[in-house]
Amino acid sequence: MTDFRLTPDPALVRQNEPGQIIVPVTDLCRRPAGPRDRQAIFGDHLTILAKVDGWCYVQLSKDGYCGFVAETAIGAQTRPTHTVSAPATHAYLKPDFKSPDQTSLTFGSQITVLGQDNDFAHTTLGYIPMQHLSPIGTVASDLGDIAELFLGTPYLWGGNSRWGIDCSGLVQSACLACGIPCPGDSDQQLQMLGAHLPADSDFKRGDFLFWKGHIALVLKPNLLIHANAHKMAVTLEPISEAVDRIAKTDGAMTGHKRIMSSKWS
Repeated sequence: MTDFRLTPDPALVRQNEPGQIIVPVTDLCRRPAGPRDRQAIFGDHLTILAKVDGWCYVQLSKDGYCGFVAETAIGAQTRPTHTVSAPATHAYLKPDFKSPDQTSLTFGSQITVLGQDNDFAHTTLGYIPMQHLSPIGTVASDLGDIAELFLGTPYLWGGNSRWGIDCSGLVQSACLACGIPCPGDSDQQLQMLGAHLPADSDFKRGDFLFWKGHIALVLKPNLLIHANAHKMAVTLEPISEAVDRIAKTDGAMTGHKRIMSSKWS
């Protein structure tokens, strides 16, 4: 888990500068060119806390996560108008799906629409199908529906995109889309998401199940969805099978939590 305090390195040049991610996805590293802790995606707002040798020490606005991001991945902060609500989308050279694609964006990316040409949004990246976008402020109504958009996505430690995601990244994507504040790591999610339930509680859609270093989301009374290294993908799995399988390697469940709200119960 990333330390939220600024690393006391004399080489760091202190800043307090707003910015945002301007590439489709980038690693949030433990140290410059170091291991990935999490990822940030296009449009994520952040504060640059310090700079050193082409790297920025940043804090993400969406969850407070801190880490080092390559300076080339950060640009001036803009006001987004839409978010990508499809699992992924392309930005095309022209408002025509047969024209060359310029880049791809994952679910949750925030973009600024400059205009509309037929069914395409004009953006600084190119033309994006309007069918793949929702206005900023749109709140999804079901955690499971969002998580299922990522079915088949490859497992990636620290991943936060349609091209690679881990267990806590999957849950965070679902929660943020549904207007639920959510940290980036499973240990933080165990502390902050919902209320603890007794060990003999029934499983309901939208419940969170925890193990040491792992989190899953309940879809049905005996079915969960999770990004897992067992299948190296986002998959569905019977809860009873997951409990038995994980117990053999990482032990018993450490938590069963639920957001106690009429909207989610």
